[in-house]
Amino acid sequence: MKISVLDLCMVSAGSTVTDTLENTIELAKELEKLGFPRIWYAEHHNMTGIASAATSVIMGQVAAATSTIRVGSGGVMLPNHAPLVIAEQFGTLEALYPGRIELGVGRAPGTDQMTAHALRRHLTGSVDDFPRDVVELLNYFKPVEESQRLRAVPGAGLGVPVWILGSSLFGAQLAAILGLPYAFASHFAPAELDQALHVYRERFQPSEYLDKPRAMVAFNAIVAPTDEEANYLFSSLQQSFINLRTGEPGLFPAPAEGYADNLPPQYKMVLEQTLSCSAVGSPDTVKQQIRALLERTKADELIAAAPIHNPEKRLQSFRFLADIMADL
Repeated sequence: MKISVLDLCMVSAGSTVTDTLENTIELAKELEKLGFPRIWYAEHHNMTGIASAATSVIMGQVAAATSTIRVGSGGVMLPNHAPLVIAEQFGTLEALYPGRIELGVGRAPGTDQMTAHALRRHLTGSVDDFPRDVVELLNYFKPVEESQRLRAVPGAGLGVPVWILGSSLFGAQLAAILGLPYAFASHFAPAELDQALHVYRERFQPSEYLDKPRAMVAFNAIVAPTDEEANYLFSSLQQSFINLRTGEPGLFPAPAEGYADNLPPQYKMVLEQTLSCSAVGSPDTVKQQIRALLERTKADELIAAAPIHNPEKRLQSFRFLADIMADL
């Protein structure tokens, strides 16, 4: 079983963006040593607690600092960009680091409407154009035909692997129709996970990219020596989600003892709905939770986020996870 890593580049309270990006690169080096197959970064804008807005720039820095781990986007929000620009960016990365670059694309803008307008103000595109944009993007990575006048340089002929990311049935259907691998964002939006996987597998059409479905499921993995410590560390993510839902986003909070216990019932329900795909506890506890997730989803791969306030505790969590991955 492969377990990959989603680094959300959280800017922790008490630290800076520079601290976060330095930790991002150091973490990638350690994850490579631990044998994790890939690490992805996600595009978010106008969010003070996340430092991965310039996703391809971070990927280039991480790829330069490592040598074997695959580096990708989880994902690039395609409505924010012209497909040609993304093809050129990822074509450049693939040319520099052959065989190590992956491109996960999502349909949501990943931000508020004001920021979305600022990102792509001169274009008329919208999320409804996503299927067309994906097809255009795929074509830029194919070998150039003799009569082709528009091409991605670099990019043409490099065959950068493209994944469809989603948290609804839309992405599952598109990935199935195009015969592409599919990753579900169940680490924060698990509601339609089971149905989306069913739709993807039932409707999958073999393609030049895949001959059978390939589904990856995202989850939060917070592993510590004891269940009690892991739940304490998990409280940072719980606070972050409640802050976001109540219109008070900010830096990633430090953990707080007994945080969830003191929440009103409606907020506890929010956490249950959004963070149900989380494995939190000691190594033995998390191993059982991961096995249950695999049994439920029959995922081909998993991808784990470890949103932990302290970088040393985050690395410790991944070290435990690497041992669990070896056992699985």
